Amino acid sequence: MLLEMKFKIILWGMAQLLKYAAWRYPTFRARLNERNLVAQLKARDEEIGRWYAIRDGRISSGAGLRPDADVTLAFKTASFGAALLMPPINWLDQINAQKDFKLTVEGPEDLSNWFAQTIMMSQSVGLRIGTRLADGTMRYCNMTNGGPVFVYVKDGKIVRMTPINFGADDPQPWTIEARGLKFTPPRKTTLAPHGQNAKSIVYSPDRLLYPMKRVDFDPSGERNPQNRGKSGYVRISWEEALD
Repeated sequence: MLLEMKFKIILWGMAQLLKYAAWRYPTFRARLNERNLVAQLKARDEEIGRWYAIRDGRISSGAGLRPDADVTLAFKTASFGAALLMPPINWLDQINAQKDFKLTVEGPEDLSNWFAQTIMMSQSVGLRIGTRLADGTMRYCNMTNGGPVFVYVKDGKIVRMTPINFGADDPQPWTIEARGLKFTPPRKTTLAPHGQNAKSIVYSPDRLLYPMKRVDFDPSGERNPQNRGKSGYVRISWEEALD
């Protein structure tokens, strides 16, 4: 009973956090105007939960479950849900819970992702990130798929990207001793070539801006795999690409 009550209190607190973020931060209000939906979080075993309705940038919420919910995040039990939702959020635990089917998501993928990202944004909106340098440039950290980098931004544009140089307050590197010699890695991150050129992915005139499909590819019919790399492409809508 106590664990069920804890789960209910956390869900109620989430509703208050969403409402406060919408009242306090214009960027979050703008975020809420992107979608209209009903989402709910529940405990499967106990069949208890709470719904959150987002309509024209406004949030309403209530205890219980709604049959018309567009998105449902279901935890196996109330105690498990309370443990996963209790701040600070451990995202590795969230991932493992989904792998073990202790946390499941029902609903369209785009709405589910949007709602989950909105919850995450409510916890970080308003935080000041980055380091302002003497010339007005802001320096941020980013984890590219080629390795972690410093990203330098000025006037809303990326001016350069570099490996992260570690400071004296960062953990010390490992050292290997062999045959009377010592080997220690440099005090900066190591990047793959495509990570070093990530800036061009953002600004290259040849980058893809829209979903594309081969002109002779029919997902419901002939796919013509023999023409891969030969036939041209045609622009398609996001709805068709996500279908």
